[in-house]
Amino acid sequence: MQVTRHQLAPWAAYGLVGIGMLVMLAPFYFMFVFATHSRGEIFSMPPPMFFGNDFLDNLAILTGRIPFWRNLGWSIYVGLASTLLTLLFCAMGGYAFALFEFRHKKALFGLVMGTMLLPTFMNMIPTFMIMDMLGWIDQPRALYIPGAASAFGIFLMRQFALTSIPRELVEAARMDGCGEFGIFFRIVLPLLKPALGTLGLITFIASWNNFIGPLIVMRSPDMYTLPLALRSLQSPVDTEWGALMAGSAIATLPLIILFVLSSRQLISGLTVGAVK
Repeated sequence: MQVTRHQLAPWAAYGLVGIGMLVMLAPFYFMFVFATHSRGEIFSMPPPMFFGNDFLDNLAILTGRIPFWRNLGWSIYVGLASTLLTLLFCAMGGYAFALFEFRHKKALFGLVMGTMLLPTFMNMIPTFMIMDMLGWIDQPRALYIPGAASAFGIFLMRQFALTSIPRELVEAARMDGCGEFGIFFRIVLPLLKPALGTLGLITFIASWNNFIGPLIVMRSPDMYTLPLALRSLQSPVDTEWGALMAGSAIATLPLIILFVLSSRQLISGLTVGAVK
């Protein structure tokens, strides 16, 4: 029986996807494996390929060198606060740009979108100066308030509101005497739920992985979030790589669980309106 090119094409595609999946998952696998081995075992040749018995020892070293659980708590707090504020302000901004009419609307929306073109490093010095002037150095609010109304979030909410919120529904609510905040919280927010879920996931993951922000405004190790706290474990001569891998594995677990549970929501929110 002769196998045609069209019959082989799907298997070749599956093979390429499988190889790509293995390449992408390999660093995560070895991170979890190395978290259960000592530093000497990690640098042995060949390196360990399977799980060991030193995870608790690595965890003890980790918590002895940095206030790991406190740093974990600050990461959770900052991530949740950043997500909630971003959802609120971006939903308000997107709704206003989608369904309200006011002077210079297009120019203001273009200005908001223009902020996405600014490289991150250009904001570092102004951010530090503003946080220092406000007295927010070494304060968690310096990590979630400045970026609460992100340009990407406003754009996402606007595009979703344009296609999912009937203008007639909003006008009918106004005619029935419902106030603007009542319309927003009772009608608009429930209709924005798919986009809110997507933006919430993106915002929480970005906040959880944020390294530059804490590096700029945090000074005390007790106030570090996890990325900065784990980076402080590294030194040129005495890095406990097993402890570092243990901390990285614990820090990665919430994101993996969150993505597994909500990947469908993320994909559907990003592609909504793409296909008519």
